[in-house]
Amino acid sequence: MQEFPGILAEARLWQIVVLSLQVSLAAVALASLVGLPLGAAIAVSRFRGRHTLIVILNAMMGLPPVVVGLAIYLLLSRAGPLGGAGLLFTPGAMVIAQTVLILPIIAALSRQAVEDAWREYEEQLRSLGVDGIRAALSVLWDIRFSLLTAELAGLGRAAAEVGAVMIVGGNIDGVTRVMTTAIALETSKGDLPLALGLGVVLIAIVLLLNAGAFLVKEAAQRRYG
Repeated sequence: MQEFPGILAEARLWQIVVLSLQVSLAAVALASLVGLPLGAAIAVSRFRGRHTLIVILNAMMGLPPVVVGLAIYLLLSRAGPLGGAGLLFTPGAMVIAQTVLILPIIAALSRQAVEDAWREYEEQLRSLGVDGIRAALSVLWDIRFSLLTAELAGLGRAAAEVGAVMIVGGNIDGVTRVMTTAIALETSKGDLPLALGLGVVLIAIVLLLNAGAFLVKEAAQRRYG
């Protein structure tokens, strides 16, 4: 284990870490742009088939990553409808796969949070003539710090993903190799110090992000009550 400190100092390791963060954070940002408004709209709206949609959305939180990876692969392959974009085996393809995986998580969790808050705000907002998408966005903004939980759940799923990103990214050294795929590869090769180093960094990043989100939420609650 004397090699372990040296492994953590390797430029190769930190290149993998940076790419992992870039891909996962981009996926969370894209999924949030769609998932947060979608979840809020479902929460404040009443329409036929709403409960069925909620059940489907909740079920999609458990989408099998390899199936999502295969579907994205077929879309982006040369014979697929998006093959001309040339995204297969690039970080962009990995972002797409992770976005599809975490979109239902962010949408479902935000729907539940907005629906809980809507019981408190509904009468007040309707009295002000605010309804529909305006009401959904108003509630979203008011509980924005509480939605950090949904964001972190999505980030955790994205950062831990192996199957989908390996299928669409190809695990190419220096191009599409991220922490999870590198851990799997290095373990199979027997390079346990590097695999362990990546694992420690991955856990540390998740802990730091969760701690940061907790502190932000606590500070916001003290400031805004």
